[in-house]
Amino acid sequence: MTHPVDRQYALHLLKEMLRIRRFEEKCVELYSAGRIRGFLHLYIGEEAVAVGALQALTQDDAIVATYREHGHSLVRGTPATSLMAELYGKATGCSRGRGGSMHFFDAARRFYGGLAIVGGGLPVAVGLALADRMQNRRRVTACFFGDGAVAEGEFHESLNLAALWKLPVLFLCENNLYAMGTALARHQAQADITLKAKGQGVPGEAVDGMDVLAVEDATRRATDFVRQGNGPYLLEYRTYRFRAHSMYDPELYRTKEEVELWKERDPITTFIGLLREWKCLTHEDLDTIEAEISAEIEAAVAFAEASPWESVEELAKDVYTPRNAAGERP
Repeated sequence: MTHPVDRQYALHLLKEMLRIRRFEEKCVELYSAGRIRGFLHLYIGEEAVAVGALQALTQDDAIVATYREHGHSLVRGTPATSLMAELYGKATGCSRGRGGSMHFFDAARRFYGGLAIVGGGLPVAVGLALADRMQNRRRVTACFFGDGAVAEGEFHESLNLAALWKLPVLFLCENNLYAMGTALARHQAQADITLKAKGQGVPGEAVDGMDVLAVEDATRRATDFVRQGNGPYLLEYRTYRFRAHSMYDPELYRTKEEVELWKERDPITTFIGLLREWKCLTHEDLDTIEAEISAEIEAAVAFAEASPWESVEELAKDVYTPRNAAGERP
């Protein structure tokens, strides 16, 4: 059967989604064992969005993400060792152990967060795009945010300014239907996020966020539109998280039946089924991929376990403390 993608590329997409899934499954295990602490927001179920979208971006493009950013960081190329060490709070982490799960950062790869404030990345993305526009650089800033962010003033302000100045921002809404524990339809009179964007002068479209190929195709078209100087564009990826909002979430706002229904559209299992239908994937291929991912994660855990904590002498470095009129710290 003829298939629309190259076999090796299809295996690459599958491996990237599986890397995210297995990395986060290990995070759950380590969190339960007390090795990872603090907040932990899992991306399980949404892997097709990060994997598909990032294929359309170049290394010169900027990425601004939310606190659910493990997958984006992995696909962008930040080593799993650096990410796992950050989750452990170790000095070898991508943010020196100071940020943890919600504050991954990799300036060398133009990955600007991991931002914990809902909607907080939107004005940051507009600022990055404005800088590129002023320097005449043909870059795109891709800004990921959740459906809950559309209730924030930053959403409307950022889209308005980007449209007004025709800035090269790709607004990427990961609509998993729930802002923490509140269904979209319960806090928004207009639940179609693309219509909200058009109200601010930003064109957009909705995409099946459980289909990695659909995500990639739509994102490539949107990226081309933005890069050609046409101003911002919005994509609404309609997806679903299979796990709770965070590890502390009792998950009382949705039924188990709803979750199980969405799991039937698991982006990984459905893609595996598609590749087998196309005769692109063998059992040996899958075994090899799983073995490579397992070795990568084991190495990441070993690295994090062996990494040092930040020294006491360094703890106050880069921490701002105000002084009084006499120059003394309170």
